[in-house]
Amino acid sequence: ERQLVESGGGLVQAGGSLRLSCAASGFRFDDYAIGWFRQAPGKEREGVSCITDSNGNTYYADSVKGRFTISSDNAKNTVYLQMNNLKPEDTAVYYCAAVSIIFFDPPTDVRDMHFSPGAYWGQGTQVTVSS
Repeated sequence: ERQLVESGGGLVQAGGSLRLSCAASGFRFDDYAIGWFRQAPGKEREGVSCITDSNGNTYYADSVKGRFTISSDNAKNTVYLQMNNLKPEDTAVYYCAAVSIIFFDPPTDVRDMHFSPGAYWGQGTQVTVSS
């Protein structure tokens, strides 16, 4: 069974840091694009960041550029999202998703990034940033 499991969320004060992990089982990241999305209460889901493991290209929403860093550890089949200088507006449930690189279109605006219906999704991890 192919699964994604997120971890690393929590409660942090503004200006603090968290590192989210997205671990895959049942498949390898090598031929997939891995994306982080988030959804705040009452808001639509939005793209945060993405990495194409085949060539290591990374993409970021404007709102997180310079604060968040996406990376991958192929040996652990895990993608990370290092989040620094967190702001209250970063509060959301964060999801990771994986889509075959065949079906991945590099986003022009990561915030509006969408993955195809065949993508795999994790269950989400809550990030809460207090002011």
